[in-house]
Amino acid sequence: MSIAQLLSEYGLDYLVSYLTTLHLTALAFVLAFVLGIAITVMRICPVKPLRRFGDFYVQVFRNIPGAALLILLVYALPYLNLVLSYYLCLLIAITLIPSAFMSEHLISGINTIDRGQVEAARSLGLRFFQIIRKIIMPQALRATVLPMTNLLIATMLTTALGSQVPLDPRELTGLVAHINTYAVGGIKAFVITAFFYCLTAFLIAFAGNRLDRKVRRLG
Repeated sequence: MSIAQLLSEYGLDYLVSYLTTLHLTALAFVLAFVLGIAITVMRICPVKPLRRFGDFYVQVFRNIPGAALLILLVYALPYLNLVLSYYLCLLIAITLIPSAFMSEHLISGINTIDRGQVEAARSLGLRFFQIIRKIIMPQALRATVLPMTNLLIATMLTTALGSQVPLDPRELTGLVAHINTYAVGGIKAFVITAFFYCLTAFLIAFAGNRLDRKVRRLG
């Protein structure tokens, strides 16, 4: 089956799968962003148990393979009488792993901040969360635009885990598996999917570079 035939027969399916991939990417990245900030605050807070929990969280989800985490969510949780939908299991898997890397990037950004700024804020009477909100996080976020851009691209690619569970609608990689199960798409089906991934990654990288140059000028 040629690329033209694939697009003619499965063009709408590709569009729906692409939109599903974008939806999963955006939702997982936003959740990972919020969770990553929360974990980062735990890791730098003065409460030792919270710091230890934050470090433990990052070590676990930074080092566990995505497929292994998805398998645990889909097949192990039912033994604990907790049955989640395939979609929710996938969303959790592609959120927890990026959130750990999100925290690592933020910690790296925080390490670039002059400690004197924090000391000055304390001398002015600012509390911990005020220092986090007004001084630390704004600068850490500006310093980590490019790593966050790469993480967004990685999150998009991680949505390919959806091919391991039955989703409706399918994401891009899952659609390729479907096509090659019921038709002879062969490598051409992968080529079309790869084009969507590469195009999106290029656009994300372009936007990330523009944003990085802008925030550096403002900084």
